Amino acid sequence: MRLPNGYGSVYKISGGRRKPYCASKTVGWEIDPITQRPNQKRVIIGYYETKKAALQALANYNEDPYDLTSHQLTFDDVYEKWSDEYFETITPSAIRTIKSAYNHSKALHNMIMRDIRVMHLEQTIANADVGSATKSRMKSLYNMMYKYALKHEIVDKDYAALCNAVKQESPKIERIPFTPSEVAMLFDNLNFPFVDMVLVGIYTGFRPQELTILKVEDLNIENMTIKGGLKTDAGKNRLVPIHPNILPIIESRIAQSMKSKSDYLFNEDNAYLTYDKYRGRFKKVCNMLGTSHKPHDTRHTFITYAKSSGMDEYVLKLIVGHAITDITEKVYTHRTIEQLQSEIKKFRIE
Repeated sequence: MRLPNGYGSVYKISGGRRKPYCASKTVGWEIDPITQRPNQKRVIIGYYETKKAALQALANYNEDPYDLTSHQLTFDDVYEKWSDEYFETITPSAIRTIKSAYNHSKALHNMIMRDIRVMHLEQTIANADVGSATKSRMKSLYNMMYKYALKHEIVDKDYAALCNAVKQESPKIERIPFTPSEVAMLFDNLNFPFVDMVLVGIYTGFRPQELTILKVEDLNIENMTIKGGLKTDAGKNRLVPIHPNILPIIESRIAQSMKSKSDYLFNEDNAYLTYDKYRGRFKKVCNMLGTSHKPHDTRHTFITYAKSSGMDEYVLKLIVGHAITDITEKVYTHRTIEQLQSEIKKFRIE
């Protein structure tokens, strides 16, 4: 059956193609520069497995015409159009992360956007030789690009939304306890700024941020305890016994704070240290020792040597603020000050 003039055409392409039927539409005329004769200017609507499917696509277009050129846009084309707008709204650092995600998506770059399916997106992410954080940014990139493509009728379906979420890898944090010789070097260099603070962290198990906000009023020298702690219900306002090895340090710090009229045990210019400042001071201490540690290694050091010293398991959990899962023990988690002091005296770094 002959199609009406101006309706478009369907024809079969020779060769063993999977989709041999082409639907096209005349969108104008142009003069052949050699013959000076007018030629039809056609654009391709698509390629199809059957003539019936091609005719249906042509009918759909004639019923609701759309921008045929947008259907030929590749992933790379859409990225360029989308990023021109989006990059105006974000910071340079954010732009760098998006460009990185795009660079790891080379398998998609030359694909027609309308031909991309979920398996293409998921395989590109899975095959990328990068960590889960970058893979998550790749998934995020696809989400944003598909929203743009839908808005501009480049695609009919958001395949990015159907992709599986990227499984986040558990962060691998290596904790290295201070060695006995390093701890001895700290005691030998107490005059170096904030070495005493590092030692208090090692002998109490307080997190760095918990150390920075300790107040003089939180210390009870008579009972040899410190009240402090953050983060969890089990860790807040816990009672930590003072080890005899750091008692002189604690007393000296209390005297300094009272003299300068500071509320905080460890302070600088009478104000408490922020975590960033603590980290900077900690790094200087490590450089002085010629060693390399992370701020939380002090807490790990306490836990490591407490276990090797045979400290009672439940007392250790109370001191460092770990939750107790044993139902029976939960009922009797109240420990006397004498018990805390008895257990802390077991603590040895050797």
